Amino acid sequence: MPRASTLIAVSAAAALTLGLAACSTSPAAETDTAASGDFTPITIEHAFGETVIETKPERIATVAWENQEVPLALGVVPVGMAGVTWGDDDTDGLLPWVKDKLDELGAETPVLFDETAGIDFEGVADTNPDVILAGYSGLTQEDYDTLSQIAPVVAYPEVAWGTSWQDTITQNALGMGMAAEGADLIAELEQEIADTAAGYPELADTSVMFLTHVDEADLSQVSFYTTHDTRTMFFDDLGMVSAPSIVEASEATEEYSLTQSAEQADAFNDVDVIVTYGGDELIATLEGDPLLSQIPAVANKSIVALSGSGPMGTAANPTALSISYVLGDYTKLLAAAAANSK
Repeated sequence: MPRASTLIAVSAAAALTLGLAACSTSPAAETDTAASGDFTPITIEHAFGETVIETKPERIATVAWENQEVPLALGVVPVGMAGVTWGDDDTDGLLPWVKDKLDELGAETPVLFDETAGIDFEGVADTNPDVILAGYSGLTQEDYDTLSQIAPVVAYPEVAWGTSWQDTITQNALGMGMAAEGADLIAELEQEIADTAAGYPELADTSVMFLTHVDEADLSQVSFYTTHDTRTMFFDDLGMVSAPSIVEASEATEEYSLTQSAEQADAFNDVDVIVTYGGDELIATLEGDPLLSQIPAVANKSIVALSGSGPMGTAANPTALSISYVLGDYTKLLAAAAANSK
């Protein structure tokens, strides 16, 4: 359906089902649930302003990557959520840890929104949600305005695709009226991460960078995730540190990734470990390149190569459910690479 027709259809659906005002989000908002069970309205600050949620949401819809995992982790099954294409090995639209959680809850698969061409506004409207969670997303102002015609929207706090896993849980749990439960979930996961990392002291203070998908046919430039990306933020949780060169490059931008000429590869001489997508062929390509092979992490074979389409590669972007699913294996791979760098 053309964009204009989509907006008309969404507006019509919203007018028929909901009379809600525009909304907003942020981890810094305040909320209370009275002991009597009465619901105190929530005001949530976010990148597009403020959202007020007047009544306890019962029908939760989520859009974009990972937001569905927060209600599921808190025992709430969304009425609709984005179907997954990346990392979905069996093409059922679900990542394995999400499927496991649905099975654990004895729930059927919710409505899966088709986001291959952007937000599925009509699909969201058809689920008649009380709130739409998008604490981790790349919503535009137009996306936000359109979704707000359907239900209150919990958008990202500050930067598109730059919400940490902790703030994603905080933001989305707040929008559900479950702020305390969200805080408990964060504490549990942080303890699990700390306990796991403690078993690998070689990780401590090891400098690391995350290369984005590398074009093996053209190594004239390389791209990497900045410190604003959740994959990079996760290194800090494990006791590692972003290489100073990555920190410096990130300070001048809000982008989650940057590209640099391979001729300037010596800028990455402070990188002990590289994480990237790919396999043995990619490692061999990097090692055979006259410029990139000089990066210490490449020279020392301190590379963690993840399959871009498999669960491990997908879960390098930490989420409420994926952390526990891959933490042990991921940490072990990082520790082996760190040991090679010493």
